[in-house]
Amino acid sequence: MKSQHPQAHAPRSSQHDAATAPRGAASPEARESTHASAVNDNAGPRVEYVDEAIRSRRSIRAYLPTPVPQATVADILSVASRAPSGSNIQPWQTYVLTGAALTRLTSRLLEAFNDPAQRLMHQEEYAYYPREWSEPYQARRRKVGWDLYGLLGIGRADKERMHGQHARNFTFFDAPVGLIFTIDRQLEQGSWLDYGMFLQSVMVAARARGLDTCAQAAFATFHQVIAADLRLPETRMVVCGMAMGYADPNAVENGLVTERAPLGEWAHFLT
Repeated sequence: MKSQHPQAHAPRSSQHDAATAPRGAASPEARESTHASAVNDNAGPRVEYVDEAIRSRRSIRAYLPTPVPQATVADILSVASRAPSGSNIQPWQTYVLTGAALTRLTSRLLEAFNDPAQRLMHQEEYAYYPREWSEPYQARRRKVGWDLYGLLGIGRADKERMHGQHARNFTFFDAPVGLIFTIDRQLEQGSWLDYGMFLQSVMVAARARGLDTCAQAAFATFHQVIAADLRLPETRMVVCGMAMGYADPNAVENGLVTERAPLGEWAHFLT
C-alpha cells in the first residue's frame, strides 16, 4: 500500500480556516479571544461569590427549626464530592440524619454524656487535639472558648452551664440536619487530609445555598454510641459530626466571629 502524502493530514493554517469558514463564522483565534474576554468579564463575580462563601463560613451553634430539603443536602454532598482525594479514593462515608433518626441519636448521646459513670467509659479513637498544649495554640484555644462563654454569660466557675453548653453539641445545636462522617480504618493520614478538604467543601457549598454549619469533633468521643445507633460495620471509624441548617439570628452565640492570625505570621513567600 502506498503511503499517503506526508502533508495529507497536516493541520490547516488559520488563514485557510478563515478563508473557507462559513460567512459570519469566527476564526479559532477570534473564538478563543471572545472566550477569554468572557472569562475575564466573569472573573470578578466568580471570585466575589466564592470568597464570600468561604469568608462567611462560621461555626454556628444555634439553629432555626426550618427544615432543609433532602434534595438540597444531596446537592451539597454531590458538589463536595468533587474535593480532591489521592488516587481518587474518595474516603468519605456520610450519614445524613433528620426527623426521628436525628432525635433517636441525640437522645442516646445525651444519655451517655449526662451520666458521669457512662461518660467515663467513652474515649476518642484518635487524638484530635495535642496531648500537651504549647503556644500559640493554647492561647488561641483559650481565647475562642472564653469569647464564646462571654457571649453566653458563662463564668469560669460555672461548671454546670459549661456542661450544658457542651451538651448542645450532641443535639447538633438543634439543627434540623445532622451529619456523621466515617472513614474506613485501613486508610491512612493522606485520606484524612482528603477528608478535611471534603468537609470544607461541604461547608462552603452549604454557605452558597444560604445554609450554615458547624463541624464537630465532639462526636468522636462517643463513637461507640454512634456505631451502635447507625449500625456501622467494624471497619468504619467515626471522624466527626456536623450540624447543618439556618442560623438563628437572635442567638447571641452566633455573634461569635473568631480571629485569624495575620498573613505575615504564617505565610512564607520565597523568591
